[in-house]
Amino acid sequence: MEFSLNSYDGALPVEVTLDEDNGRYMIRKSDTSGEYFNSPLEMVKWIRDNFKPEDFCIPAEFTQMMNSLAQFE
Repeated sequence: MEFSLNSYDGALPVEVTLDEDNGRYMIRKSDTSGEYFNSPLEMVKWIRDNFKPEDFCIPAEFTQMMNSLAQFE
């Protein structure tokens, strides 16, 4: 699964990648820094702790992403 969300704090979108086949769980933030995780559970927890719908240009896209990621909690 890959998601691209436009945020208010940068020109580049936030990229969320959850690739179970290859064990890749990562987030590229709008400032081009990144976060890497050992499991989807860790990644989803980090997203819940650090992002909220209001951070993004289209809050509904964030909500849809979180609904898709809910299966990993």
